[in-house]
Amino acid sequence: VALGAALPVHVIPATAVVHAPHGDSVFVIERAAEVQGSDALVLREQPVKLGTRRGDYVVVEDGAVAGEQVVATGVFKLRAGTHVVVDNTLKPEFALAPPPGNG
Repeated sequence: VALGAALPVHVIPATAVVHAPHGDSVFVIERAAEVQGSDALVLREQPVKLGTRRGDYVVVEDGAVAGEQVVATGVFKLRAGTHVVVDNTLKPEFALAPPPGNG
């Protein structure tokens, strides 16, 4: 069996995805346009097309751009346009091959 060459893919934590009846999406963190010269951040909901999943990650086939910062946890509490402050002190460790949780 001949396998093709591995292609680079864009992956995000699976917990970053909002699964809804209208489709999957992620919350992208971006600078607030209405606050000039400020570091204010706001959320934008971005529809995405997902690919395969491996470990704690899922491939984004369309919708999110590499380099964009997405919210990885707690997405069910968010709404587009919400102002946010990034605090990664409690950031979970994501892995391609996570160990079982009950080990």
